[in-house]
Amino acid sequence: MPKMKTNRAAAKRFKKTAKGGFKSGNAFTSHRFHGKTKKQRRQLRGTSMMDHTNVKRYKKMLPFN
Repeated sequence: MPKMKTNRAAAKRFKKTAKGGFKSGNAFTSHRFHGKTKKQRRQLRGTSMMDHTNVKRYKKMLPFN
């Protein structure tokens, strides 16, 4: 049986939390800020938890994290 491999693209973007969820950076943060409110820009900083509907897929991509 072949070795399991970590998906390197996913490993660079997502981190597993202690309870088994995943956190990631937010989308829509690179340009076109003039169309966003100050509140939107402030809340897009930092990381956020990934939706639970995607967690099963990312657990397969990151088997060792």
